[in-house]
Amino acid sequence: MNIQHILSEKIQHAMVLAGAKANVEALVRQSGKPQFGDYQANGIMGAAKKLGVNPREFAQKVLDQLQLADMAEKLEIAGPGFINIFLKPNWLAKQAQHALNAPKLGIQLPQTQTVVADYSSPNVAKEMHVGHLRSTIIGDGVVRALEFLGNNVIRANHVGDWGTQFGMLIAYLEKMENENATAMELSDLEAFYRAAKEHYDSDAQFAEKARGYVVKLQSGDEYCRTMWKKLVDITMQQNQQNYQRLNVTLTEKDVMGESLYNPMLPAIVEDLKAQGLAVEDEGAWVVYLDEFKNKDGDPMGVIVQKKDGGFLYTTTDIAAAKYRYETLKADRALVFSDTRQSQHMQQAWLITRKAGYVPDHFSLEHHNFGMMLGKDGKPFKTRSGGTVKLADLLDEAMERADKLISEKNPNLTPSEKAAVVEAVAIGAVKYSDLSKNRTTDYVFDWDNMLSFEGNTAPYMQYAYTRIRSIFSRAGIDEATLCGEIHLTEEKERNLALKLLQFEEAVTTVAKEGTPHVLCQYLYELAGLFSSFYEACPILNAEESIKQSRLQLANLTAKTLKQGLDLLGIKTVEKM
Repeated sequence: MNIQHILSEKIQHAMVLAGAKANVEALVRQSGKPQFGDYQANGIMGAAKKLGVNPREFAQKVLDQLQLADMAEKLEIAGPGFINIFLKPNWLAKQAQHALNAPKLGIQLPQTQTVVADYSSPNVAKEMHVGHLRSTIIGDGVVRALEFLGNNVIRANHVGDWGTQFGMLIAYLEKMENENATAMELSDLEAFYRAAKEHYDSDAQFAEKARGYVVKLQSGDEYCRTMWKKLVDITMQQNQQNYQRLNVTLTEKDVMGESLYNPMLPAIVEDLKAQGLAVEDEGAWVVYLDEFKNKDGDPMGVIVQKKDGGFLYTTTDIAAAKYRYETLKADRALVFSDTRQSQHMQQAWLITRKAGYVPDHFSLEHHNFGMMLGKDGKPFKTRSGGTVKLADLLDEAMERADKLISEKNPNLTPSEKAAVVEAVAIGAVKYSDLSKNRTTDYVFDWDNMLSFEGNTAPYMQYAYTRIRSIFSRAGIDEATLCGEIHLTEEKERNLALKLLQFEEAVTTVAKEGTPHVLCQYLYELAGLFSSFYEACPILNAEESIKQSRLQLANLTAKTLKQGLDLLGIKTVEKM
């Protein structure tokens, strides 16, 4: 149940009846402080200002029109014109009971959309490194939330599978095959790429052949396309292993590489010329944007075709946006890439709109993120200063988690331990990233991410198993619980209210691309359950109270498990 949405609609209606404009916003928010109620409507003053009336007097008019008798036990005007809303315990209990028994924890699915999510985007013939981690796991967390809410999500893994370097790579693959050295793992492809580059730089005959293969590949030559496809397949097979280890939902079917849009590029540039948007400048074709200024204050030029006839990433991103609207019939297109690409994306999409390739209602959203830093505050590198391979990072996470779990619980069976180690290792790496606001840089710290204290994956996973142990120790099957939920204590009420705010957190992630909101919600929920558990005896309580509190515990466990699953983080029944 999205209480915030329900209250916003009711207050909006009351504000209109009180004389506000129909398009005024209610701005209902969780108050965060019990003395100010559960929610606070603080859009009253803005509406009163537009009407030219006293805010407190207008707030009273809104209260007179407000129909909240079924939900609220108290409404009060506070400060210059806020309305504080205190919800009824009986109403909260009834909604919690519904959430426990209903599919998807009682979440009401909004009007659904078709959403294209562009994330991960590794490069062909290169191994995935930590630079791909944030896009991959942030994008996947948002995709999971969107699908949970019933949206049709199209994953687009915008793989770097096109460009002049492929002539060099094809020529070197041919050389390797002629020398019967074709058994390549992706770890070898790092060396393969370097060797190809060395041959290109030092062997004029090889370089000439490579340049010829670029032309042939781009003109559709069957041999070159076959060799190119081998490189793509080898790369993506290995990347898929990383996705599976990370519990990321991308598959081979989701690859939509740069090559997909290549046939569209000449026609797009010709159309930009015909519309007068692209003009010639020293042999290149450039779109000048008044909305962006260079250091001299002149309109910034964005090249869409180089003077040698080649296209740029901007042209590809224009084509991608056009394709996602026209061919994939999307309502929203999300791109997850780092903040340094923000201006590039804004310019590409501005050109897309100026050219009329997408309508105003088609939402183009760049969900940008900051850098992963080491403890020294510099970009995260190996000790020798090299790029950290993603597979190596995950291997180290497994080693550290194995040591941690061995010390914490040596009594686990080998199969139990293996499941816990994997869940904690991968969960820690992902949660450490997802729990930070994506727009900021964050410091990668093994000690913090593997701690059982604070807002970490191990803490959240342990919070879940702790609740499950209540049932297992007492030999109680949650399916046999009966009676109704009653909220007589403050800690019970606080827990129930937080449980009913799950939909608000998930909806925010889907709308704004902010998984950290869900992490913070789950962390607060775990803390409130801990307070409830300490203050409210469960197994020793009178039977009806025991049944009520067990149902609250069960709903908490379900919510934690579902929330972590939306983040792509596994739970275990025993730790």
